[in-house]
Amino acid sequence: MSDPRTTSPIFGKLTAPQAWQTVDLISDLHLQASESTTFQAWRDYMASTTADAVFILGDLFEVWVGDDAVEQDPFLASCAEVLRQAAHRMHLAFMPGNRDFLVGSTFLSSCGMHALSDPCVLEWGAKQILLSHGDALCLGDVDYQAFREQVRGDAWQQDFLAKPLAERVALARAMRAQSETQKNSQKLYADADPTMALNWLSLAAADTLVHGHTHQPADHPLGTGMRHVLSDWSLDHEPLRAQVLRLDQSGGLRRLDITNAKGF
Repeated sequence: MSDPRTTSPIFGKLTAPQAWQTVDLISDLHLQASESTTFQAWRDYMASTTADAVFILGDLFEVWVGDDAVEQDPFLASCAEVLRQAAHRMHLAFMPGNRDFLVGSTFLSSCGMHALSDPCVLEWGAKQILLSHGDALCLGDVDYQAFREQVRGDAWQQDFLAKPLAERVALARAMRAQSETQKNSQKLYADADPTMALNWLSLAAADTLVHGHTHQPADHPLGTGMRHVLSDWSLDHEPLRAQVLRLDQSGGLRRLDITNAKGF
């Protein structure tokens, strides 16, 4: 088996239109009906952000068992309406995360969202910015990487989505419980592998990496470039946290804390 630290992924590519002034980058909101404050903050943000585009880099939802679930779940239908309204005003792009990798083209199309591959290179003027959810970089989480390889396969997904909706919901609940048990038993939280991250940057001819997944928002020097880790959103439990990483016309990135903000 080849070493993932040195192998080359398939990079998607998106060239930003010259008219764009700002792009907002968010991830790991883990939207769910039981956390209404987080949902309301996200809804307000989506309705008021002045960005030309919002890129959602995975785990918008706590769980996704298939696009057909929206028809049966009022909360998911409310989320879809928020996205639909926002898409009338801006470019919305979605990258799958480890919780919502089954979001499909039917849902994206119905909400006016564009699909982003993982990883993806954003061409921002003369600057190349590498975007990823980040889970593929966390090689230290060996059990998760094995699970990820299985569930990202076509055969597993086709088999899962062929099951009745109620069965998919039950299976997803069981997998989430197992994941939480494993996470609570780990002494250290897996972070992005620096060698693999540097290899990705080199192959993408980029000097900036933006990712989520680890719930450890920070800005890290990486070789001659930078690695920016997106914030998770958690406004129903302490400690409260919700940030947006905003890319401006100069190519600079700054964090907006929206825990108490009005207007973006």
